[in-house]
Amino acid sequence: MEFPKELRYSEEHEWTKTEEGNKVRIGITAFAQDELGDIVFVELPEVGDELTADEPFGSVESVKTVSELYAPVSGKVVEVNADLDDSPELVNESPYEKAWMVVVELSDASEVEKLMTAEQYEELIKED
Repeated sequence: MEFPKELRYSEEHEWTKTEEGNKVRIGITAFAQDELGDIVFVELPEVGDELTADEPFGSVESVKTVSELYAPVSGKVVEVNADLDDSPELVNESPYEKAWMVVVELSDASEVEKLMTAEQYEELIKED
């Protein structure tokens, strides 16, 4: 299972990738999608919605369960991955590239620094 080194990770199994400016791209980790099984539906916020760190912002439904998505950072949604409406299976196939979920304009850039590195995240999931 891979955890790209350039990403930051939350305890709730979301990743963030810093983009140009004050933006981050958010998705769920390979570990999370593996635990959930085959993804059949993804519910995401709308462009313009405000996310609050550690609060739910959407959900992922698999053949096993429905799991809430928790915002790893606070900010305003500026882009949503519409491809997941028609192809939720992308979360299983490509959790770090094609299955990003939202792009958020940060309200507090320091929140990203509080997230785990790939090494710290790997330690966390070894404990599960």
